[in-house]
Amino acid sequence: MTIRLAVIESQTLVRYGLRELISRHPDIEIVAECGLAAEAPWMLATALPDVVTVDVSLPDGDGLRLARELRDRRADLGIVILTSRDEDDVLFRAFVAKAAPVEEVLAAIRHSAVAASSFTASGLANALTRRRETTDRLALSPREMDVLRLLRDGLPIPEIAVQMFISYSTAKTYVARLYQKLGAANRAQALMAAVQYGLVSCGPEGPVPVAHTVPV
Repeated sequence: MTIRLAVIESQTLVRYGLRELISRHPDIEIVAECGLAAEAPWMLATALPDVVTVDVSLPDGDGLRLARELRDRRADLGIVILTSRDEDDVLFRAFVAKAAPVEEVLAAIRHSAVAASSFTASGLANALTRRRETTDRLALSPREMDVLRLLRDGLPIPEIAVQMFISYSTAKTYVARLYQKLGAANRAQALMAAVQYGLVSCGPEGPVPVAHTVPV
């Protein structure tokens, strides 16, 4: 059975490359193309593709958001998100990098045609390794989380020592260790990094520590 493929891609050269690539493989046929998120629902309804490739960065919208909307419209639709970015957060959500080998793009399209709810991603294994290493490095003890909370509250080191019933030098050691783990040189950088790494969440009154601890 021929896979009916629709392409949502803002870059003309990428669309041309996909056409050339697909033309060499008789089991896949491009049945529609568009370059804007706004055109996608109409194209989906008229062309009835089995799989759609979606550019993650469209001129008039977010490709990842569009993919979710298309999934809501058709649960059986295979979706392959193409990205030119290498950031891990995109890899965790996207299917294939535009720089991926030809065989990987074809494999993703074919896989999506038969398993619409699953996905693969170029570089995902390495991204998972990096995230695991970061998580291990940043796992804070309960005492370090206490220090983070007190830093968030604006307490200076002497006050942190009083609040935690420890010596000033011990408090300094905890703060230095926390800064080292977060790759920070000061309080502001530490709190920003803590938010970025998910160690604290941003509430209406600023960063709030969340559970992310390991035993001492």
